[in-house]
Amino acid sequence: MSEKIRIQDDLYEVVNGETLANLEIPADRPVAGGFSELDQNVEKILMNDFSAFAKGEKSTDIESVKDAILLYKKVLDAERRNKDGIKPALKLLNKIKAIKSIEDLNNNLDLAFEGLDLPVNIFVSEDMGDATKHSMCMVGPSIILPDTVYYKNEQGEALLNFYKQMVTKLISYTDLSDEEKVQYVEDTLKFDRLVSDRVKSRVEWADYVKCYNPMPTEEVAELVKPLDLNKILNGYYKENAPKVVVVYDPRCIKEFGLYFNEKTFSEYIHWAYVKALVSACGYLSTELKEISGSYRRALTGVAQDPVIEKQAYRLASQIYSDPIGVYYGRTYFGEEAKADVVSIVKKIIETYKARVKKNTFLEEKTKEKAILKLSTIEIKMGYPDSIPEYYNNLKLTEEESLFEAMNKISLFEIKRNLDKLNKKVDRTEWAMPGHMVNACYNPSANDITFPAAILQKPFYSIKQTISQNLGGIGAVIGHEISHAFDNNGAHFDENGNLANWWSEKDLEAFQALTKDMIAQWDGIEFHGGKVNGELVVSENIADNGGMAVTIEIMHNTEGANFKEYFENWARVWCQKAREEYIKLLLASDVHSPAKLRANIQPRNFNEWYEAFDVKETDQMFIPENKRIIIW
Repeated sequence: MSEKIRIQDDLYEVVNGETLANLEIPADRPVAGGFSELDQNVEKILMNDFSAFAKGEKSTDIESVKDAILLYKKVLDAERRNKDGIKPALKLLNKIKAIKSIEDLNNNLDLAFEGLDLPVNIFVSEDMGDATKHSMCMVGPSIILPDTVYYKNEQGEALLNFYKQMVTKLISYTDLSDEEKVQYVEDTLKFDRLVSDRVKSRVEWADYVKCYNPMPTEEVAELVKPLDLNKILNGYYKENAPKVVVVYDPRCIKEFGLYFNEKTFSEYIHWAYVKALVSACGYLSTELKEISGSYRRALTGVAQDPVIEKQAYRLASQIYSDPIGVYYGRTYFGEEAKADVVSIVKKIIETYKARVKKNTFLEEKTKEKAILKLSTIEIKMGYPDSIPEYYNNLKLTEEESLFEAMNKISLFEIKRNLDKLNKKVDRTEWAMPGHMVNACYNPSANDITFPAAILQKPFYSIKQTISQNLGGIGAVIGHEISHAFDNNGAHFDENGNLANWWSEKDLEAFQALTKDMIAQWDGIEFHGGKVNGELVVSENIADNGGMAVTIEIMHNTEGANFKEYFENWARVWCQKAREEYIKLLLASDVHSPAKLRANIQPRNFNEWYEAFDVKETDQMFIPENKRIIIW
């Protein structure tokens, strides 16, 4: 621990100062420490295994892991990709170029399965109103910059210029004329700006509940004319086409005609060409891949792409995430640890119930519904018992190039998603694979997922004290459970359905506390920017709830040490990041900066002040009437 700064003034720096001073950010990553360090360790372990599998030095009986190794080898075959250059992508690009009118587009909608981006995105997801079924959903196109607010500042203009330079380099490899190359790039930026004026901002997306806007398909079809939505849906689903579409971004869809019409069509098709080009280059020659990654590197401040072996592992790990997660769990995760953490989860849930019973702003009926929701939370710990069956249907061949293999995978995933529409939701599917260093709560399933990879120091270890584990994995578990009662999760019932189970008075009281949480964080200065309290409120409510419930358990734990608790809470948030990445997260991430997560929440709890004798003159002091505890 650092001795230069008092813990009463900066918990984060005292606990992490020495580590941060010696921490180096890898050249191919935007961040180091905390979650990232564990992720690096898991990556190193699995990369060694992948190398051994590829060389025949090691074997596995998981068939889909063998398929992952085949994809891994294709990435390693740079010689073949370099020989082919841009050629594999030209077939699709020329098909897009040949579309000269909206009528042509409506007659070639199948190109969406090959890599053409339509002027709207349609996909299938769980229905928020009935979590047992799926619904057809629609959003507007994706934009180039990370958020709409970037289009109004200098940082955004600089990034757009960088993107323009990247695309100008990539398009020079195509068979377009020189005049066309210039026009395509200019039109891409024009169309992107048209779209950016209409899609949701990150703050708007953070209000997840407002995504649920079911509308009759015929009404949506009228809104998105002249695009023929009925032809898309009837062509794929025949007589089983959906009668309702859930519009996630209603303003964008209602203003569809302002960015997609006869006058803007050429800009759209040139945008679609460029999008397909950028996407394809990630699987072409090493030169094209390096250029196509330059914008992402500029966004995050990363100096260089990872070595090819790491690229190969990361792509295979992404595509075959469930099988690799199961392999990792079976190979490296101990059942003793799993049983211990499950017992911590159950204790936290029971403590949460007790806290709800003592809650002062909920009516009894609302408390009963909250307790019912807690009682029905499903715990997914470590890794799944089995691998989803659909992986057996995704078969690659030795002869396919990387580009061809990725096209096959993309088509497979699009159809797999669309085919869910008239099927019941499979609640056995995991939201995260076993080798991911993360955790989550799914409001539509009312379940919490804790992959095996996060169950390591400093979050958790059988060798750590109970106080350290409660300040680490315990607070994370409490955080995920608290998402069931944040400003989004609170709108879903115990079955995962969007339903109002609150009295009007209860909801008003909760919303007032939510506003207090927004105000506590809003405007905090950090690395030249300011925290947007509205953007990060759901995660801050979850952090607050996770700390509250584990502190209560601490009071009922023999030998509990609050100093160890708060120190490990700060330790898990240890992070060193590149400036570009910090600014990106500050503007677009629903999580508050790691240092602030470590330092702000403890101030809401009396135990912090007692543990370290924090006085009014100390920087980590806030008056009692400013302290917030929601759950």
